[in-house]
Amino acid sequence: MPEPVTLAILGAGERGRRVYGRWCLEHPDQARVVAVADPVADRRERFAAEHGIGSERTFAGWHRLLEEERLADAVVVATPDREHAAAAVAALDRGYEVVLEKPIAPTPDEMRAVVQAAERSAATVTVAHVLRYTPFFATLKAALDEGRIGELVTIEHAERIGYWHFAHSFVRGSWRREDGASPMLLAKACHDLDLLRWLAGDRCTAVASFGGLRHFRPEEAPAGVLDRCWDGERRCPVAGTCPFDAVRLYVQRTAELTQWPVSVVTDDPSRDGRLAALASGPYGRCVYRSDNDVADHQLAILEFANGVRASLGVSGLTADNTRTVLLTGTRGEMRGRLDTGEIEIRRFLPAADAPRSGPNWDRDELGRSAMRDDERVVLRTGAERQDGHGGGDDGLMADVVARLRARRDGEPGAREAARTSLAASVESHRMAFAAERSRHERRLVELTTDGPGR
Repeated sequence: MPEPVTLAILGAGERGRRVYGRWCLEHPDQARVVAVADPVADRRERFAAEHGIGSERTFAGWHRLLEEERLADAVVVATPDREHAAAAVAALDRGYEVVLEKPIAPTPDEMRAVVQAAERSAATVTVAHVLRYTPFFATLKAALDEGRIGELVTIEHAERIGYWHFAHSFVRGSWRREDGASPMLLAKACHDLDLLRWLAGDRCTAVASFGGLRHFRPEEAPAGVLDRCWDGERRCPVAGTCPFDAVRLYVQRTAELTQWPVSVVTDDPSRDGRLAALASGPYGRCVYRSDNDVADHQLAILEFANGVRASLGVSGLTADNTRTVLLTGTRGEMRGRLDTGEIEIRRFLPAADAPRSGPNWDRDELGRSAMRDDERVVLRTGAERQDGHGGGDDGLMADVVARLRARRDGEPGAREAARTSLAASVESHRMAFAAERSRHERRLVELTTDGPGR
C-alpha cells in the first residue's frame, strides 16, 4: 500500500482542525498531518496532541514553519483571510503543493501574487471550492451536460445564509469587517460564483450588483437594548423578542451541541463556559452594537461569453440556511435545494405515461401552474449533512489526497488539475471583485480577459 500523503496545517482553527485534520484522522492510511502552525497556544497544542505531532514540528506561526526544510508533501492554508495570499506564496516558493482555503486573497493584487507564485513553481494550488464536490451539484452539472434541459439559457441562484448564521459569522464573527477579512460576497459567495462559472461553461463578461448593510446597524436597534445579550449579571431586556439573542442561540437552542457554531464561541461547552464567553467575547455582543460593516444582502446579475445570463442573490435575513438553484434551458428547466438534496427536472414535452386530459390540464399533480402531462423527473442526491458543506469537504479532501499521491509517486497519467483549477478559481474571484466595484460605483462592470474588471 502506498505511503500516506503528508500535510502541514497552517491554522488549527475550525477549518484546519475540524475539516482537514478530522479527515486525516478518519483516513490515516491516506493522509497524515506531520506539522502544524497556529498563534494560539491552546489550539496548536490540542491539535498536535490529536495528531501525535512532536514539539519540534509545532509552530507559533506559519512563517516559522515555512522557514524549515520541507516537512510535508503539501501545505493546507487555513489561516485568516488576510493571510491567505502571503502564506500561499511562501509555501509555493518552498516547493509545497498547496491546498488554499477560499478566498484566494481579499484583493486583486494579492491574488495576482498567488498566481505568479504558482506559475514559477512546479507545485499545484487547489482552492477549496468544495461545493463542486457535493453529490447535489455534481449531479446537477452532469444532468446539464447530458442535455436534459437542452441548451442552458439562464441561472437563478440564491444563497440563503440564515439569520442566525449571518449574525454568528458576519456580525459577531471573524468575517464582520472588510478590513479584517473580505467583502461578504467574496468571503461567503465565491463558492457560488464558482458554481455559476462552472454551470455556465464560459467566462463572465459583465456584472452589475446592488446591496449593502440594511439591518445590523445601530439605527435598527430596539429601544432599551444593552451592548451585550448577557454581561455576566444581566440579560438584555429585549431578549424575549430579539431573534438574535446570543443566550438563546448558544446556550438554549444548541445546548446539546459541541461542534460549530458553539466550538467557535468557547472551548468550554458547559453552560457556565458558554455564559462566560458571551459575557466577555465577541459572540455575546448585541448585533446592533457591533463593529461590523459588511453587507447583509447583495444581488448580482451576470452575463457570460456564450450568452448565458445568471442572477445571484445572497441574504443574511432568511429563515433557512441553504442554497437554491433554477436552470432554464431550451427544452426544459431544472431546480433544486442543497439541503434536501432533491433536483427536479421538468421537460417541455409530454411524458409517455402522463394523463392527456382532465379539467386541470394546466396544473401538475402538485397543483402548480404547468402543463399537466409534461415529463417530470426527481433526482434525489441525499439530504445535506449538518456540516461538511453537503459532503463537499470530504469530497475535496479525497480528490486532493488522490492527486497529491499520484503526483508524488509519479504515477503515469496522474491527474494534476483539481475539479476547480486555480485559473477557474481566479475567474470566480474576479467576478466578486467586479460585483463589489459595481455595488460601490453603481454601474455595470465589464470584465476584461486580463484584469479584475473595468
